[in-house]
Amino acid sequence: MKKFKFRLQIVLDMRENELEQRRIEAAKILTVLKQQEEKLNNIIQSQHQNSAQMESLYMLDTLNIQQIEGHRDFGLKLTVDEKNQERLIANTKAILERKQVEVREAHKKVEVLKKLKEKQEQEYYKEFLNAETKELDDITSARFNLR
Repeated sequence: MKKFKFRLQIVLDMRENELEQRRIEAAKILTVLKQQEEKLNNIIQSQHQNSAQMESLYMLDTLNIQQIEGHRDFGLKLTVDEKNQERLIANTKAILERKQVEVREAHKKVEVLKKLKEKQEQEYYKEFLNAETKELDDITSARFNLR
């Protein structure tokens, strides 16, 4: 008996490779997104530390205007950095969503070919079983006719 061979196996392999590439790309983007979110958390943490330092400066008996202005300027810079980082995260999320759509589409293409392969394989073995049954029937008939 010949083993079943799927005629479109090369196409299936190519689509599986494409799916794997799409998954890798999405994973890389997800890693970048996590790094960006961590950076945003660091900026927010720096803002809290800066605010606490400014409050401690106000509690001193002598006010140092230069230090207060330095902390205020640094706080403004951190606010701008936070907004920029939030925009960057939003853009990365949009890119990630597009990649996830591409992964789903590639997955659908692979699944279609896998189902086709499975269906053809079942049909192949069904035909083989029918041919084998017919051959056994012929052998049985020939033996019966010889008697």
